[in-house]
Amino acid sequence: MVDNQTLRKHAALVDRMATTLGVDLEEEVMAGRLDDQALPDMVLRCTGCTQPDACAAWLETPHGAAADAPRYCRNAWALELMRNC
Repeated sequence: MVDNQTLRKHAALVDRMATTLGVDLEEEVMAGRLDDQALPDMVLRCTGCTQPDACAAWLETPHGAAADAPRYCRNAWALELMRNC
């Protein structure tokens, strides 16, 4: 089971990754493109990542609007789909 501190850490990483890629997760939920279970699933998927420190470092580096998520991001495909909608 994943503890609350880990969930909060990865929820923040998912939110920061989405923002960095130009995806507004709140808007995606309100528009119905992201259902109630999809966001918690994204956070849980992130908790299984073996490179959260590399992700945090990547997020600290400036990226242009055309940036893609790092290859190791377990949510890259979902974020890319949302970005292209």
